[in-house]
Amino acid sequence: MAALSGNFVTKVFEGPYSQARVWHEEMRQIARDRKSEPSNVYFFYTTCPKCAKAYGKNYVVGVAAIS
Repeated sequence: MAALSGNFVTKVFEGPYSQARVWHEEMRQIARDRKSEPSNVYFFYTTCPKCAKAYGKNYVVGVAAIS
């Protein structure tokens, strides 16, 4: 398990991994809208592939570190 410390903005996305480039830019823009340049942007899936198929959704959480 990893622990994050600091200030972050988050957003939930839905769709295939091929959209990650678009999501990354959107996370950077969200941080800029809050008058901060993001230092790092992370993404993680909320479910495993088997569960995503069973639920019919493939949620991805975007996390951007802000100062």
